[in-house]
Amino acid sequence: MKVKGLRWWVTSLVSLATVINYIDRNALAIMWPQVAEDLNMTKDDYALLITCFMIAYAIGQSASGKLFDKIGTRMGFVVSILIWSVSIGLHTLVRGIASLGLLRGTLALGEAGNWPGATKANAEWFPVKERATAQGIFNAGASAGAIISAPLIALLFSTIGWRFTFLIISVLGMLWIIPWLMLYKSSPNKHPWITKKEQETILDGQPNEQQDASPSLSWKELLAMRQSWAVILSRFFLDPIWWLFVSWLPIYLADQFGFNIKEIGMFAWVPYVGAALGSIAGGLFAGKLIRSGRGVNFSRKMTVILGGTLMLPSLLATAYASTPLMAVILIAVILFGFQFAISNIQTLPSDFMSGKSVGSLAGLGGTAAVVGVLITTWLVPVITQDSYVPFFVLGAMLVPLGILSVFIGGNIDAIQTNEKEVSKHAQAS
Repeated sequence: MKVKGLRWWVTSLVSLATVINYIDRNALAIMWPQVAEDLNMTKDDYALLITCFMIAYAIGQSASGKLFDKIGTRMGFVVSILIWSVSIGLHTLVRGIASLGLLRGTLALGEAGNWPGATKANAEWFPVKERATAQGIFNAGASAGAIISAPLIALLFSTIGWRFTFLIISVLGMLWIIPWLMLYKSSPNKHPWITKKEQETILDGQPNEQQDASPSLSWKELLAMRQSWAVILSRFFLDPIWWLFVSWLPIYLADQFGFNIKEIGMFAWVPYVGAALGSIAGGLFAGKLIRSGRGVNFSRKMTVILGGTLMLPSLLATAYASTPLMAVILIAVILFGFQFAISNIQTLPSDFMSGKSVGSLAGLGGTAAVVGVLITTWLVPVITQDSYVPFFVLGAMLVPLGILSVFIGGNIDAIQTNEKEVSKHAQAS
């Protein structure tokens, strides 16, 4: 049996995993007012839970990158989604901050694998000119998950309560494993279902080194390269902008406009429509530039700059939004710009690296992103005691820092051979 467009089926399944990832992740934030009341918790407790999640997420990003490089994309996803699905299901049994914090940690360890895994699948299954588009489809899954999760969780909560809601959504990840194991039988050079034409499209559009069998570079070797720091620092500065809204948007709507859970479900999905559109648009824009003859270097950097240009003024304007409708529309513009840029930043590991180091560098970038998120998470309860204006100003300050970090790596077009050079140097020494 041959399947036309097999690579798009693969990235669609990864995107679906991301939808499930965000439904599971966002459930606590959406139901927090009732969970907090039942378990006698405060906003400071919520910040502590985010901290538990993000510390485990930071560890999980780097560990998962190595895991995917070691056992492969197929089984790497199975391990990750099993861990996070079991963890979210066990949320139904929590009795206090200790048990909830532990489960937020194990949830994060599993969910972290989704991102280096997606970057690795992208590198394996797509030619360079299509990678940003594929990454955009994957990132649209995060936005779709956020769109779906608010009304879905609100509906389930109103019907069966928060404890059983956690149990029901845990089944989604288990079900996803079935089509994944059926579809992702191997990489494109050996897959029995791939057509000859598609196989040639994929392999001919990748650097030769992408198909080599060289060992994964160590973290020390990766950290010795300035290209790695372009990934690490851009993720460190920009990712907190996304997480400010993923973690705090329901709380912001409740604090600023007095929303209950039903009203949060009605409004909180709107910004992620902008994010989903930005994910697709950023990938298509960069791909169009590359196909028109522009190099990967120009295309990636121009897309990131344009995304930042949308984010910065919108963040400042949202600080003074007077109505919930105005606030969520402006936040939609912010998240459009973020996803427009981040789809291309997340392709940098596959642009910079080859062979078995893509997942490792993507994992390091993810860990750096989490460190940045932890810092902002600790700041939010302090700076929002009287107003949310500092919340949005903080986000605006991060935008230029993230954009400038991309340029640290130099010319993206000219660094495909660095991995072998570093590996040979390490062996010689």
